[in-house]
Amino acid sequence: YAHTTSWGVSTRLIGGLIMTHGDDDGLRVPPAVAPHQVVILPMLRDTPDDEALLAYCEELRKVLAGMSVLGEPVRVLLDKRPGKATQKRWAWVKKGVPLILEIGGRDAAADQISMLRRDKLWNEAAKANFQAMPQVEFLTRAAAELQELQDALYVEAKARRDAHIAQVSSFDELAAFFAEDKRYPGWAEVEWSRPTGAELEEVVQKLKAIKLTMRNTPLHAAPAAGKCIFTGRLAVERIYVARAY
Repeated sequence: YAHTTSWGVSTRLIGGLIMTHGDDDGLRVPPAVAPHQVVILPMLRDTPDDEALLAYCEELRKVLAGMSVLGEPVRVLLDKRPGKATQKRWAWVKKGVPLILEIGGRDAAADQISMLRRDKLWNEAAKANFQAMPQVEFLTRAAAELQELQDALYVEAKARRDAHIAQVSSFDELAAFFAEDKRYPGWAEVEWSRPTGAELEEVVQKLKAIKLTMRNTPLHAAPAAGKCIFTGRLAVERIYVARAY
């Protein structure tokens, strides 16, 4: 399965979950599929000092690009475009970049950076949750930060998915579940006997009458242990049923 976001990110179904998230500030793209896992934002001031700052940021970019995370080289971008760093920062936030580094001239002179994690965007004072640290400390923990962010989004997505799956044991129960006026009704997991031919067509039409369709077979599902809600025969597998929009 693939889905293309407005940013052009082709996300993959990883472990049965679509790992693209969003919030009020835009996308939150997991590091495994993010085109840029780290974006470096030098705070350029259109002065001669910019040259030294860019050189510092380029050396940092090279070190990060030589590191690995999630089995691949770190994908890092140095944003050299003119303009205010804050405006560029929020443009990257909206695109879901996992880690954003802001570096000013004084930061470079002190050999440190400020890191912003996309999944921990705000602090308790409702301000951008930057963490300032020496560059060497960031380089020591960069891969772990990306892995932790990946894991956190996965756990969150899995919990959200599981919370919207109902276990249904009869056709009447299935119809009643989707009859409720819910904006996001979710999915129903049912057991079925995998009928074919005319019998399968009868099931399809029965579901169509209540505006439902069979969606897919869940990965790593528990073995079927009951009767098919459509035929009454011994079930052979579990499937998801949902409303198509």
